[in-house]
Amino acid sequence: MKLEWNKEEFKLLSSIQRTDRSVREYVENVDPSGTESANREPSRGDMVANQPNEEVVDNAAPIKSRSRSTTTVSRRKGAGRLIALDAARGLAVLGMYLQHFGSNLTISSIVAGNTTLLFVLCGGISYSIMAQRMMERGSEPVAFRARMIARAVFVDIIGYLLIMLNTPYGIILPAYAALFVLALLLVRRSTRTIVTTAVLLLFFAPPLMLFGMSIFKGAYLLSDIAGGPISALALAPAFVAGMAIGRIDLTRIQTGVLLTISGIVMLVVGKLLGAFVLPGWSARWEQWLLSVINYNATPPDEYAIWPFNTEIPLWHTLFLTAPHTATTFQTLIGLGMAFVVLGIACLVAQKFAAILIPFAAVGRVALTMYALQFVIVWIFSVLKIDYNMPGLPLHDLIIVLLGLLIGWLFSRMPSGPLENMMRRFDTLFSSAKPVTTPVK
Repeated sequence: MKLEWNKEEFKLLSSIQRTDRSVREYVENVDPSGTESANREPSRGDMVANQPNEEVVDNAAPIKSRSRSTTTVSRRKGAGRLIALDAARGLAVLGMYLQHFGSNLTISSIVAGNTTLLFVLCGGISYSIMAQRMMERGSEPVAFRARMIARAVFVDIIGYLLIMLNTPYGIILPAYAALFVLALLLVRRSTRTIVTTAVLLLFFAPPLMLFGMSIFKGAYLLSDIAGGPISALALAPAFVAGMAIGRIDLTRIQTGVLLTISGIVMLVVGKLLGAFVLPGWSARWEQWLLSVINYNATPPDEYAIWPFNTEIPLWHTLFLTAPHTATTFQTLIGLGMAFVVLGIACLVAQKFAAILIPFAAVGRVALTMYALQFVIVWIFSVLKIDYNMPGLPLHDLIIVLLGLLIGWLFSRMPSGPLENMMRRFDTLFSSAKPVTTPVK
């Protein structure tokens, strides 16, 4: 069969061929864990380029299409992989590696806790983008729900396998999995509703998760949902904030500027409160607690029936800003830093996207890279090797370079090992039916 090209199609082909391949690889559909989405029909532009499922979005000019409205909607939603989002997710993972393997206390104090919130924020953004794209492709909402529930089951299993290794670090994957399910309540709500929910969670989630940490002690599933600083409830402000950010176009300069300025304001306000206001509030709060709660009472019998086996909630921690306390103020500081990182990544992607490619490679296989760090800690512990390697020159730089190298090697594969397994798992439960209900 002979194909005949007109001038417009030939120009389209030429413009696609001139696009740098290192940037074009970031164009699969986004999902909460950095793997590509399935069930996408290739467009005519994809077939012309002989690269199915590819649309340049970050540093290439818009590709003209015969379906102008479709192209406009697709680009407005940030169609294709977003290199800035992948890079931010990659930086979050590398920050965790520095926290767990680094010897520099200054760097550890910066990344501790904040990288978790950045990771969760990026997950919320991807979750929102993925939901919108499935609806744009005409998928039935039940298909998205089935896919997210299946994905939650897979992530939860991986999380508990990592917990079984009993490393000295907390695992957020069970809470992350619970967020996949709980967020279904918001996925078809208005942006205003999502933003309002994120703000309310910022203030009310901390006391609720402290209460849950007491009453849900020993109830593992409920603890994953609302039982402490690494529960779904504690991480929900970041995830829901990410869902709101996922509703705006991350390829615009204005978005990068807005995120950066907002993050700086949040960071400065949180730090100032932590330095000058919260110490006084915390002291007065603790004095009040001592006047109304008998902390000298006999500790509860852990073998007593519920609720007589529960301990007093750690109410005195509500005004702390220490890492992983998940208080309003620690979350505000961590989210501020996460906004700044994401905003700068969005701005850099406008003109200097090549700088982000090594970090984005790690972000593409974030689930695999996240799990790998705990496996490494476990192996080193079994072999009785100090994985912090004290005294090694440029230790922290070596950790970052090794992380980038491992991420790059994994990214050479069609998808990371765990990302590929997860995609196959959730495909068993997903379907592609036309949308029959409007977005509320």
